Amino acid sequence: MKEFILGLAAGMAGGAILVANSCKLRKMIKKNQDELMQKAECYIDEQLEKNSAQNAEKGAGQDTAKKSEKN
Repeated sequence: MKEFILGLAAGMAGGAILVANSCKLRKMIKKNQDELMQKAECYIDEQLEKNSAQNAEKGAGQDTAKKSEKN
């Protein structure tokens, strides 16, 4: 009976450790995923701003070229 109780206690302690580590691991992974998503969103926003600025410059350049052709 003593061995059973000791085994039960050891199993409960081992299970608690696995669950605690699992929860910590899940929290760490979720945190890292959130950070990665924020970095990706910032990068995408920067690229979109660069592209829109370049398109605006190209559009302005084309407008001035058309005006000079008319003259």
